[in-house]
Amino acid sequence: MVVRLPDSAHTGRPWRVHELAPDFRLLDVWSFRTPGAGPGDFPAMLEAMRTSGGFARQALPVKALFAVRWGLGALLGWDRPGTGLGARVRPLRDRLPSDLRGTAGDADASPFTPVYRLADEDVREIANKTMHGIMHLGWVPAPGGDHELRMAVLVRPNGGLGRFYMALIAPFRHLIVYPMLTRQWERAWRERRP
Repeated sequence: MVVRLPDSAHTGRPWRVHELAPDFRLLDVWSFRTPGAGPGDFPAMLEAMRTSGGFARQALPVKALFAVRWGLGALLGWDRPGTGLGARVRPLRDRLPSDLRGTAGDADASPFTPVYRLADEDVREIANKTMHGIMHLGWVPAPGGDHELRMAVLVRPNGGLGRFYMALIAPFRHLIVYPMLTRQWERAWRERRP
């Protein structure tokens, strides 16, 4: 079941990302059910997500949307090397205090670059000509005593183009991408290997 949460579900928690990205705007906060999960199961959830195939095993509608996005990006130059991390925008990694340096998880097949990982927090970023975005994964107590995964999406749009782009893709994120991502990640938790 897809559960969108109020902004306070993210802003009200003491995440380290708050101190590192005060100039980013919170777009969405989503909850992913993980029945039976305990406080120390965040690494198991991240591993289940990784082994479930990530972006390569998304449902056909999500793959189609990303194919259109990458095609438009190639055509319009949104993803050229000079538009991303370390070129147009300073990577979030450059803002890390010493205690967070070297904690990033491994890179995977997703378009996101790992920034840092803690016992209850994983942060990755992406940048192109339209925006600089952060995917924040957090591990929190859930109603009923279990723990659950939460994903927050934070962005810094690049001018009018970025604001237009983010408004344009909002319905696709909410109606197709997040519901299918929720099913994939929740299934990954249920089918994980102990």
